[in-house]
Amino acid sequence: MAQKHRPAAGSTCPGCDEPLEPGDRFCGACGYDLSAVPAVPQDRPTVAIGTPVEWPAATGTDTMGTPTPTQRAADVPGTDSDGGELPPTGTPGDPAPEAAARGTGVPGAVAPGAAAPGVAVPSQPAHGTDAGAPGSPVPSPAPAPAPAPAAEPRADAGDHGHERPGTGTAGQAAHGHGTATPGAGAADPVTGAGQPASPVRFDDPPSGDFELAAPAPGAAPDPRAPAAPPAAAVPSGAKLCVACRAGRVDTDGYCENCGHAQPRERDHMEQELGPVAAVSDRGLRHHRNEDSFAVSATALPDGSPAVVAVVCDGVSSATRPDEASAAAASAANERLLAALPLGTHPQQAMHEAIVAASEAVNSLAEQPEHAPGEEHRHQNAPACTIVGAVAAGGLLVVGWVGDSRAYWVPDDRSGPPARLTEDDSWAAQMVAAGLMNEAEAYADERAHAITGWLGADAYELEPHTAAFKPDRSGVVVVCTDGLWNYAEGAEEMARAVPVDAAARPLHSAQMLVGHALDGGGHDNVTVAVLPFAVPRQGAGSAEDMA
Repeated sequence: MAQKHRPAAGSTCPGCDEPLEPGDRFCGACGYDLSAVPAVPQDRPTVAIGTPVEWPAATGTDTMGTPTPTQRAADVPGTDSDGGELPPTGTPGDPAPEAAARGTGVPGAVAPGAAAPGVAVPSQPAHGTDAGAPGSPVPSPAPAPAPAPAAEPRADAGDHGHERPGTGTAGQAAHGHGTATPGAGAADPVTGAGQPASPVRFDDPPSGDFELAAPAPGAAPDPRAPAAPPAAAVPSGAKLCVACRAGRVDTDGYCENCGHAQPRERDHMEQELGPVAAVSDRGLRHHRNEDSFAVSATALPDGSPAVVAVVCDGVSSATRPDEASAAAASAANERLLAALPLGTHPQQAMHEAIVAASEAVNSLAEQPEHAPGEEHRHQNAPACTIVGAVAAGGLLVVGWVGDSRAYWVPDDRSGPPARLTEDDSWAAQMVAAGLMNEAEAYADERAHAITGWLGADAYELEPHTAAFKPDRSGVVVVCTDGLWNYAEGAEEMARAVPVDAAARPLHSAQMLVGHALDGGGHDNVTVAVLPFAVPRQGAGSAEDMA
């Protein structure tokens, strides 16, 4: 079995010059792989080029006693730098041509006729010695026209007992380890014939370290390199993460790969249906959107249009407020779409819609959802507020329970805006009782405590409805407290509503939601914008409160 070279005692690491111990395979300081260090030549010490050296005479026989065939350099055909054949330089018996022969793969090859140091054949002395006068120095060679410099022995070669691969010494040249000039093949250790050139360039300046050839194309990968972990396959049809685009979204709404929370469908919703539009946003502080809305349009028995907008706000302190608001908005919208085409008065239809919404929320209390281990834990009933508006037959009807509001903003801003609803809240009760003015009441921390809501635990359901007959065109802003907290008064709301709200209801709803988010977005924000058009001839206004 072949044995790897082991560093001799007292040698040092070729990478960091730290002392090595016998038997070391890696440097303890820098981790240098000592198995790549060539064995120390024991019988060929490194000498400077041009130093006279006495070479041992060839025995003329091999280990079996058979005479060794002699191959002379003149017997090997060669070419010059232009590719032409070299002329004969002497007789076969003359030793001079052997020293000047070309194509021997000697580093720093010289011009024709000059001695070429580093040619080593078994039967002839080399490296600056003449066949007839062993040990005699060789005259300095003429400068070579090729740019390749002659190989220089490293100054620390004698200290470390090895050299860079491709920096041949006299001893290594004799063993076939000499370097080749660029463009010429390496010399065969026996015949001296040129072989295909190595892919490693030896004409670069020494870098102080071993230089390795680049891996050949299609070479096998390094088995020591760690394999990259395979990417987890995402099942077809699975929802991908919006952050990393690689992981699958689990049922809890988080990415299995990066853990990023995924946006929920209700985090931001927009809908435009003919002349009415609504936008709902989670806001900047809440972890989910507990608001909901519904917009629709139908026709009265006489064929005139009826437009509906319903907005609900889930009570955060109740159980499943998001489900409560969604159930209430859907139930109220369905009842209005069923009653209005039958000729039911819009105000009566609004009352019936609020009652249907209350029943839908109450039904959620009959379907309790308990986490594992919390089956006996008390949970309050789902609850929400509601506000709706219907524009039909020249009437504007609103209905509400809780503190969600409806505002009237005329197209002609010279006319006064108005708030069309009254809150079911602690602050409204204080103002109605004359105990506080509106500014003081709404500055109190109890201002938003509601006194009316939809839910199984509501004290008493009292739907509020109101009918108006505006004498000018405008828009109705139906919203939750997530908006009116930042535009509480009617004048403030009118300033926030774009002047082209009647023509662009969706854009106006988006702008109003942006107004709330710019103000802080402390709550969910939901806004519906419902235009109300009045014919030019005009009509008187009427108001009926119930």
